[in-house]
Amino acid sequence: MTGRRRIRSTFLPRHHRPVRALALVAGALAAGASLVTGCGVVPGTTGGSGDDPIKVMTWAPSDTEATNKPGMPAFAEAYARWINARGGLNGRKLTVLTCNDKNNGVGAAKCARRAVKEHVVAVVGSYSQYADSFFPPLEGAGIPYIGGYGVTNAEFTSPLSYPINGGQPTLLAGLGKELARDCGNVTLVRPDTIAGDELPVLLDSGLTTGGHRAAADVRAADDASEYSAQSTKALAGSGAAAGSGSAAGSGAAAGSGAAAGSGAAAGSGAAKEKEGCVVPALGDRTSTFMDSFRRARAEYPRVRTAMAMGSVDQTEIDASGGASGPYEGSYITGWYPVASDARWDEMKKVIKEEAFDDNRIDSADAGVQTTWIAYTVFRKAVESLGGGEVTADSVRGTLNDGLSVPTGGLTPTLRWPRDTWNATNHLASIGFPRMVNANVTLQVVRQGRLVAAHEGFTDVTQTLRHADID
Repeated sequence: MTGRRRIRSTFLPRHHRPVRALALVAGALAAGASLVTGCGVVPGTTGGSGDDPIKVMTWAPSDTEATNKPGMPAFAEAYARWINARGGLNGRKLTVLTCNDKNNGVGAAKCARRAVKEHVVAVVGSYSQYADSFFPPLEGAGIPYIGGYGVTNAEFTSPLSYPINGGQPTLLAGLGKELARDCGNVTLVRPDTIAGDELPVLLDSGLTTGGHRAAADVRAADDASEYSAQSTKALAGSGAAAGSGSAAGSGAAAGSGAAAGSGAAAGSGAAKEKEGCVVPALGDRTSTFMDSFRRARAEYPRVRTAMAMGSVDQTEIDASGGASGPYEGSYITGWYPVASDARWDEMKKVIKEEAFDDNRIDSADAGVQTTWIAYTVFRKAVESLGGGEVTADSVRGTLNDGLSVPTGGLTPTLRWPRDTWNATNHLASIGFPRMVNANVTLQVVRQGRLVAAHEGFTDVTQTLRHADID
């Protein structure tokens, strides 16, 4: 929208490096770029044309003290074994290089430089928070980045990026839109960082679209070992005083006004207001917050928690106690259908046949799911080339020419037009010219399992368009 500034930073807490201005970097990197330790390869000879294998790379962090996504490269290797057992892609073997970006800019740059040196035709289904480190080498070599996790702003701006989901922006906007209907007072607990400063804007875009007032904003250190003070503040912001015995959310927080749609201020004698909702958005520290929150909430009337996928998944729900844990009843927005949906059956078949005993791979992990869809896109791109040469340029070209990629209902049909700044791209004006899928799903934790809260997707394109993004 005219006059609104674009989101500048990565969306995950703990890291908020500025994203560089996006222009293609001239020239390829020197052939002597160093290799990153611990990178693996699915066996197969290298080459670039004819009957030589088609070579790609998948990277993600593992064995770090922060975010780890080992299932993404592990699944990519399993996918290569599966597709090669069925004749490969257009009769050619698929070779997958893997790399650990180690959750730092140096590691991300090394992975990207290795991709350039190895002449991969694409980076597929990967995760890194360091777009300012990995995109310049890829852009300089013309290597497309297909189906990244959606963790950085650059994935929605780089002309070489082909995102399959809407990243953190859609999850928070979609969550706000859903909570507007079901919640009284809403409190957001988020990192006191530059990246964290963007989160209230995204959540509030959904709340206000649904006719709800903005959320209360509780800031927290992104590296704390406990969050008792923030938990107490969030519970108080839900509208009930400790030990009051009143219904959850029955009293408005100071200065916040009445709950959305209640028609009366707290204490007026009107019908009971909706439950308050607390939204922790602390990335890797969300589980730490929930430990503190579980202890603090015993002193307060009932409130509901809600969060975006990435802050919690089925693995974390299981580890925290399942049905008896702190996530029971929580709303969670995701990009895809729940893991029990039959649309994941083919992916699960790959895991069963090629990685049954690999405990790094969880079919319920959003990173693994993203990698499956990303390889679906890549496979479709290669198949569209027929017997033609498969290179970074040809893969990028077929995607830019408007190739439509159905994903079996896991996302809308994906398509990236060459002219991403055209008049029909409603998200370009607020800084997301490469975003082609702004749909989210709403899930809820019931009896310790993530299940669909309602059927189908929610499109948050219009919600994001009206966000007052700084």
